[in-house]
Amino acid sequence: MALHTQLPIYRAAYALLDIVTDLAKDMPRNFKRSIGEKISAECIEIMVLVFRANVASDKSPHLTELLERLQVIELLLRLGMDKRLIVRPAYAGAIEQTTSIGKQANGWKNSASRPLRGGQGSRG
Repeated sequence: MALHTQLPIYRAAYALLDIVTDLAKDMPRNFKRSIGEKISAECIEIMVLVFRANVASDKSPHLTELLERLQVIELLLRLGMDKRLIVRPAYAGAIEQTTSIGKQANGWKNSASRPLRGGQGSRG
């Protein structure tokens, strides 16, 4: 098992946190507290869920929660862009990271739910 900090999904989640931290600091104060802090908190939770999934024998619940939180982030980013709190290039960079995280989480979830090949039933 790899260290969670070495996983590509963890690195993408960290990159997303880095992007949204910069986005939040440029928001007006009233939105920084509501939208900006919520996005940052969700990003941190995603990083925690990567760790939990990495060490768990049943990864699915952690990855399902990760994907749900990713949807919340995407919703808040879209709202921020629609309210002109986030400029389009920054939004695009953040969405690129959420897309990468989502693809990796879904792939990991699918891989973890497949039964192992070979095993005890393959005696000849």
